[in-house]
Amino acid sequence: MSADMTTILIAEDDAALRELLCEILNRDHHVIAVADGLRAQRILVEQPVDVVVSDVRMPGADGIALLGAAQALARPPPVILLTAYGTIPQAVDAMRLGAFDYLTKPLEGPEVLRGAVARASCDAALGLRSANPDEAGVFVDPASRALLELVDKVARHDATVLLLGETGVGKEIVAREVHARSPRSAGSFVAINCGAIPKHLAESYFFGHARGSFTGAEKDRIGVFEAAEGGTLFLDEIGELAPPEQASLLRVLEERTFRRIGEVRDRPVDVRVIAATHRNLETRIEAGDFREDLYYRLAEFPLDIAPLRARPGDILPLARSFLTTAGYGALGFSPAAEAQLLAHPWPGNARELRNVVLRASILTTGRVIDELRLGLSRASTPQGGGEVRLELDSRGAPTLQDIERRAIEEALEATGGNRRATAERLGVSLRGLQYKLKAYQLTRR
Repeated sequence: MSADMTTILIAEDDAALRELLCEILNRDHHVIAVADGLRAQRILVEQPVDVVVSDVRMPGADGIALLGAAQALARPPPVILLTAYGTIPQAVDAMRLGAFDYLTKPLEGPEVLRGAVARASCDAALGLRSANPDEAGVFVDPASRALLELVDKVARHDATVLLLGETGVGKEIVAREVHARSPRSAGSFVAINCGAIPKHLAESYFFGHARGSFTGAEKDRIGVFEAAEGGTLFLDEIGELAPPEQASLLRVLEERTFRRIGEVRDRPVDVRVIAATHRNLETRIEAGDFREDLYYRLAEFPLDIAPLRARPGDILPLARSFLTTAGYGALGFSPAAEAQLLAHPWPGNARELRNVVLRASILTTGRVIDELRLGLSRASTPQGGGEVRLELDSRGAPTLQDIERRAIEEALEATGGNRRATAERLGVSLRGLQYKLKAYQLTRR
C-alpha cells in the first residue's frame, strides 16, 4: 500500500455487494472491508481511517451506531451511508446526526461511489468538517478573506445563496460556514448531492411520501426538506437536476410549502437553501437545460469561489496542513519548493495539492521537501491546455493579479474571445468574468 492512499473502511453484510464496493474503491484507496458494525467499530479504535462507507442495516451494530462510534473519535472520519429505498428516512436522520452523505442501493454506477468518497476524503484532509475556516489558519489569501467577509454578511440574512466555482474549491466548506455564522446555526445542516439522486426517487427524496402512496410505501416517510427544518439545506451540484425536479424546487422556494407524495395538503417549510455548482448555469439556460426562473431564485446572493491558482496566499498554509494531517508535520518545504507550489496552476485545486504534497513527503528522506520531490515543472499546464508563464514578484512568487489575469487571457485566446465560452472554461459566471475583464482592462477583446 502506498502511504499517500486514503484508507476506506467498508462495513457491509452482503458479501456480493461488499466485494463490488472493494472492487470500485481499491484502485485508488487502501480498503478494509468487514461484514458487521461491531468489527468496524473495533477497527476505528485500532487504526486510523480516512472515510467510512457503511450499510445502514447490519447485524451486531447498524450504520447509525457506527456513525456514533466514528463521531466519538478525536478526529472523526466522514461517514457515507448506503441504504435501500425503504431505509431512506433512517439515512436522513443520520444526516442530521452528522453523516457526510448517503447513497441509495443499488448504486447507479461506480462513479457515484467514487465521487462521494473523493469529496469525503478531501473534506477530511482539509480538516475543516466542523472547523471555522477563518480560525483554521489556511484561508489567509486576500481573496479568501474577502469571501469570508461576504459570507459573514449574508449569513445574517435568509437570502438563498448560490456558490459558484470549480470542482474542489471548497463549496461545501463555504456553505457550512454560512450556516455556522447564521441565526440557524443551532439547526440541522443537511448536504445533498443532486447529481447522485436516483431520478425515480427524486420527489420522495426531497419531500417524502405518505403510506400507501405507491407500491412499497408501507409507512409515512420524511424527505430532506423536513430533515433540514429550521436549519440549512445544501444542494450541491444543482446543475445536475432534471427539469421536473427543477420545477418542484422552484415551487418550494417561491411558496415555502411542499407536498409529500400521496398527500393532498401542503406543508409549510422553514429552511434556508444554499445551492452550488461547478457548471455555468447561464450557458445551460441558453441551451434549455436549466430553468431561468429557478436560477434567479437560487442566485439571490451569488458567491464566486476563486480556484486555488487565484488564491496563492492559501497554497502554502494548505500544503502545510496536509502534511500535518497525514502525520508529516515535522517536514518543511525548501524556498525553491515553495516557489514551485505557488507557481503551479492547480487545475485540480485542493485535491491535486494534497496528492502532490503527500507524494513528495513519502519520497523525502530528510526534513525538507525540495522542488525535485514535488515533481512540478516551472511552466505548468492548466485545464485549458497551453503553457502558462508568470512574471514573479521580488519574493519569487506570482501575485494573485498575475495568475488571474493570465488565466483569463489564456482562456480568451483559447475561445477566440467568446466571453460565454471563456466563463464556462474558467468555471465562473458571465457577470463575474465581465467584472474581471473591466478590472484588468481586457474589455477591448
